[in-house]
Amino acid sequence: MADNRVIGVAEERMKKTIEIMKKDLLSIRTGRASPALLDRIAVDCYGEAMPVKQVANVTTPDSKTIMLQPWDRSVLGNIEKAIQKSDLGLNPINDGKTIRLVIPPLTEERRKDLVKVLKKKTEENKVSLRNVRRDTMEELKGLEKSGKASEDEVKRLQEQAQKLTDRYVEELDRILAAKEKEIMEI
Repeated sequence: MADNRVIGVAEERMKKTIEIMKKDLLSIRTGRASPALLDRIAVDCYGEAMPVKQVANVTTPDSKTIMLQPWDRSVLGNIEKAIQKSDLGLNPINDGKTIRLVIPPLTEERRKDLVKVLKKKTEENKVSLRNVRRDTMEELKGLEKSGKASEDEVKRLQEQAQKLTDRYVEELDRILAAKEKEIMEI
């Protein structure tokens, strides 16, 4: 008898996909200052690429400003270069002690571009969910061929896997709709 562990593993992988999507969306600029915007930026520091949060204190003194205060002032220039090279489109202001990032209001064109990026990320995550479903279906077919599960049981588990996939695809669509609304209404 096939057990539901196959479905459980599939669900865990799908949950991770959703978590990755949520984390990715935090780093998309919406017109408000958020330290999460800098999560993907790596700074060349001491011969290594390190996340900004490991080389500087990151704060948001107001809704339009991000302030970075490096632990070691010698990396100020490296932080500045990393931000300039990023896809954030922000110009760092370096005063010799800290770096300020002023978040400008989004233009209509930039909002539309961000929505395109969101849709692309959502589609990539949907593909990931479908890959999990495919792997699960193959594993279930293998259980049937090896005689560890009956045909009826495999069909039931395949239906569960499909329902699970549908549920997580809908979750991705809800996340996308909420973030799209947030970007377009600012």
